Amino acid sequence: MSTALGTVPRRVATHVHARVEGWRTGSRESQAYVLGVLLGASAVSLGASWVAYDLVPPTVWFVWLLLGVLLLRTLPLALLSVVVLLAAGAATVRDGLDGPAVAALVTLALSVGLAVFQSSRQRSGLPVALSEPMLAQLRDRLQRQGVVPALPEPWHSQSAMLSAHGTGYAGDFLVADLRDDRHLEMVLVDVCGKGASVGPQALQFAGALGGLLGALPPDALMRAANAFLLRQESDESFATAVHVRVDLDTGDYTITSAGHPPVLHWHPVRGAWDVDNARGTALGVVPDPELTASEGRLGPGEALMFYTDGVIETRGRDLDDGLAWLRGVARSAVLAHGFPGVARAVLRRVPRGKDDRAVLVLDLRDD
Repeated sequence: MSTALGTVPRRVATHVHARVEGWRTGSRESQAYVLGVLLGASAVSLGASWVAYDLVPPTVWFVWLLLGVLLLRTLPLALLSVVVLLAAGAATVRDGLDGPAVAALVTLALSVGLAVFQSSRQRSGLPVALSEPMLAQLRDRLQRQGVVPALPEPWHSQSAMLSAHGTGYAGDFLVADLRDDRHLEMVLVDVCGKGASVGPQALQFAGALGGLLGALPPDALMRAANAFLLRQESDESFATAVHVRVDLDTGDYTITSAGHPPVLHWHPVRGAWDVDNARGTALGVVPDPELTASEGRLGPGEALMFYTDGVIETRGRDLDDGLAWLRGVARSAVLAHGFPGVARAVLRRVPRGKDDRAVLVLDLRDD
């Protein structure tokens, strides 16, 4: 007998787990099951209020409505809302209408309207409780894209990024690839737009670049990325990008820029950041962008700094002034503490604005 009784909780737990996993798929069957449970709970509440109205306060109906908002799609939610509203109205009328009861019903009706309207605005077509994890995965994937592989000594890299509104869904992103512990390629991109609204577009573009990186030479990669954005057929599907390919054995590098702010090169002898001359047209604007690459070599104690325009663009300051400001701030950071933490040190000095910001530093230590 005890063994049989012990299996009951396990069976219940297994059943609940299966139902939860089914709900996570967003299938029609799972939605119908959840709707049935909530309709059943509403019916029990109505029955209880019919017997003793005081046992079912008006707030109970808001609980079933709130659960519906979290767990149901728009059509099942609309059906549940109608049932909840009718049940609450029937229970209230039976007990007798007065001022507080009428106010509660009006509030519930307004809540029902707002709940259904908000659900209908969910472009994902999923309940709120499923849409949020999807956005979290989007944020996590974008952040993982910004991790540069561990580099062999004495090479070091660091990056720091901030979205316009601190949401984690930025239009600035980084894609990196290291082959044979020797050939490093990185692309820093600034997609048109700011904050969460550009997150899906940035993720899509990051996936495309991730598949191309290492498979094409820099010029061909940029032109393939340009063609990808042109195929989106959107007035806002354009981006600036800077690509760098470095031979870690020799320090030789090639920089290809597409409308991106100029790269800075640290020279320890002069103690200054020089402006690189790679230039180009932004991606997604014209079919055949102009791309002028630059070449050079990093020696011990030297570094390259890549950044997006949110770092140097602020109200009341043009790009030349912003670039001069950045060179001064970055110079002070390096002279004070060396390369460690310089990317974050620069971002901390950037005035708060409405644009995403990113800084990437690649350096060859001489210690």
